[in-house]
Amino acid sequence: MDTFGLNPKRITVFAGHYGSGKTNIAINYALMLSKNSDKVSIADLDIVNPYFRTKDSAKALEENGIKLISSEYANTNVDTPALPAEIYSVFEDQSRVAVIDVGGDDRGALALGRYVPFMEEEGNYEMLFVINKHRFLTGDAERTIEIMKEIESAAKLSFTGIVNNSNIGEETTAQTVLNSVSYAEEVSALSGLPIKMTTVKSSLFDELNGKIENIVPLDLYVRQSWLKEEK
Repeated sequence: MDTFGLNPKRITVFAGHYGSGKTNIAINYALMLSKNSDKVSIADLDIVNPYFRTKDSAKALEENGIKLISSEYANTNVDTPALPAEIYSVFEDQSRVAVIDVGGDDRGALALGRYVPFMEEEGNYEMLFVINKHRFLTGDAERTIEIMKEIESAAKLSFTGIVNNSNIGEETTAQTVLNSVSYAEEVSALSGLPIKMTTVKSSLFDELNGKIENIVPLDLYVRQSWLKEEK
């Protein structure tokens, strides 16, 4: 499996500001892990954002043998913080590798707190802070660090690394990504955390490969209902 030098832990948590792109990264990461393991789980702890959920990509996950754990109310009109008891299987069954998608900001991170003791006891996890300099409130390193600390406080768990996912959607170019490197490096310097990944859409990977360390290509997973509405 090409893990791009990431050396995945058994549990990888992705958290960040609203719109940072953590859900899409979590899905891509789980799919990457599934290329070398038939025992991959992805748990959706996003009880805040009803618009883009891991459940939107249930078909792609299922086709790749990935076990999806999410609220039964995901993608419905029911607004509830309910989380399935099945999430505990992520921590109990250590024969599986797991990806956890945490809700945006500190309010969403509260859902992770109840599972932190299990993660700390095992000690085989990574908690990655997804940043995007083109999103509201994270345009500069100082404010990004403030949000990082708010998430850590709510989750009762510290980040172990950074994912630079700076993009402007379909308008993103190779130069857009290159221009974000200094921002990510400043966040890294202020936080003391390494930049574990710089993620880019797959069409830009060849152009940027070798110019940025630990670059990882992503495919975009979106709700099919959105595509139909936009046509």
